[in-house]
Amino acid sequence: MSLPVAVLPGEARSAYARDAVLSASPARLLVMLYDRLLLDLARAEAARAEGEGGRAVAELFHAQTIVLELSSSLETGRWSGAAGLLSLYGYLSRLIARATTEESAEPIRECARLVAPLAEAWREAASAGAGATRTGGIDDVG
Repeated sequence: MSLPVAVLPGEARSAYARDAVLSASPARLLVMLYDRLLLDLARAEAARAEGEGGRAVAELFHAQTIVLELSSSLETGRWSGAAGLLSLYGYLSRLIARATTEESAEPIRECARLVAPLAEAWREAASAGAGATRTGGIDDVG
């Protein structure tokens, strides 16, 4: 019987998360990145609302790191829509940078509004390709 992640001690939880990442398909990794990006944005907005600017900036910094990772891992030669997605990542990066210097939560909300449908699309793609092989499944989605 395995324990729910929430009740595992810190070290065991870290090992569990590491193993989940190492065993994830490419599409599942993208879902994990998008989900974490949305979590970072929600945490940043909450911190901003609570007057905790330092915490908000830390969350936004992590969100920015994820956007940069998504940008750098995008294979622009494999998909005709990649240039548009790369442009969107650039826009998200600028919004996040703006959010670190402004008191307004609007740039954070706009990022979340743009990221949520992408996260959902990858979640659906990962579910559709669950168990598929690398030569005829999830890597061919998109």
